[in-house]
Amino acid sequence: MNLTPTDLWNQASARLQQLVAPQTFKRWFEPIQISHIRGDCVQLKVGGQLYRYWLEDNYGDLLKETLSSIAGKPLTLEFVSGSEPASEAPPPPTPAPAQRHAVASVLRSELTPAFTFENFVVGPSNQYAHAGCWAVAQSPGRTYNPLFIYGATGLGKTHLMHAVGQFLLSQNKSARVAYVSTERFVNEFIDAIQNKRWVPFRKKYRSCDILLIDDIHFLSRGDQIQEEFFHTFNTLFEAQKQIVLSSDRPATEIANLEQRLVGRFEWGLTVQLQPPDEETRIAILRKKQEKSQVPVSDEIVLFLAKHIKTNIRRLEGAWAKVWFTTKLKGRPLSIGEVETELLDILIEESKQAVTTESIQKRVASYYDIRIADMTSKRRQASIAFPRQVAMYLCRTMTRASLNEIGDAFGGRDHGTVLHACRLIEQRLKTDAGLKQAVNQLTKQLTY
Repeated sequence: MNLTPTDLWNQASARLQQLVAPQTFKRWFEPIQISHIRGDCVQLKVGGQLYRYWLEDNYGDLLKETLSSIAGKPLTLEFVSGSEPASEAPPPPTPAPAQRHAVASVLRSELTPAFTFENFVVGPSNQYAHAGCWAVAQSPGRTYNPLFIYGATGLGKTHLMHAVGQFLLSQNKSARVAYVSTERFVNEFIDAIQNKRWVPFRKKYRSCDILLIDDIHFLSRGDQIQEEFFHTFNTLFEAQKQIVLSSDRPATEIANLEQRLVGRFEWGLTVQLQPPDEETRIAILRKKQEKSQVPVSDEIVLFLAKHIKTNIRRLEGAWAKVWFTTKLKGRPLSIGEVETELLDILIEESKQAVTTESIQKRVASYYDIRIADMTSKRRQASIAFPRQVAMYLCRTMTRASLNEIGDAFGGRDHGTVLHACRLIEQRLKTDAGLKQAVNQLTKQLTY
């Protein structure tokens, strides 16, 4: 490689700016420096330890692929941290009454006005989650604390969290409601470290009446951030302030999450959101149809409800596209026109119609073993390895939990499934043959 560290990073920076959003580049990539290049190893100097973990976990593959592409050969990356932060300042006192209104007014703006209980369509797939959130809104800090909501993307977790916050504000305009994504919480924590602004950071999150944190599974790396959140959780819980958390998986399945946090997340009530059934999907669209001034026929409503099954967000996106096209053309659309307009969404839906059973059959056929071997106790490598591949594909291509996958593979426990998934993930980094097999199986299952 003839490039100097400066030249390599300048070219990588230019390419990364085209691949990621401007704010993402500014936050995560702009501060990086290449310390030196030793053989095929590039050493990247980043901020503190937490910054390093987050960057490595979320953008490590993108950095490696970008730098390797520019260098014209595979590279390995080594992340090194800069100076560590100074020792922590003591926790701030509870803000005086005169300060409370300012805190509340800042946090209210984070809530989306349309995400209310009135606008949430309840069905069999979400009734327990809705009931839990309603109970918390009625009696914050006393009924279920914390409330832990989990489910796949686009099923309404964020809507319910905002609904809780908005209901509390409707009952008490001076309530201190803090809603934040985990990524933003981490970003603010890093800023507090870098700028020694512990007091305002802790004042914001430890003096609120209710803390709503979205995507808490992203808290899974970094000892410092987990330590900080542990103390924030304890402060609020002991003061009987409500905590609501959302995740794409149960607390026990969040990798690298400290056990003491797992335990606390399970102290209160855990509820799951499932994909909506067809009746609920129809109800969601009917509600939009009633409010719309654009003529969308019942036939199209039923078509959308039948073909878009995976999540509410995609269903609403399809509705918005149909609504806009109808308004643009000034007339009702035919089913054929709707199919054309939604082709990309319909293709994506077909990709997600993958089940544990279909994966087991396809993998068994690929490796020339019996389907029964997927659930058997036989451990020879010629059977155990394909079974691990199938478990990995189930984990990455379906919504099944580790326990559900284990049940489908002969009653194995979630630890066995997790071990299989991690083993395949590691081998995919170095085994070109396995990578080709997984790619081929993925294509066969989705097309």
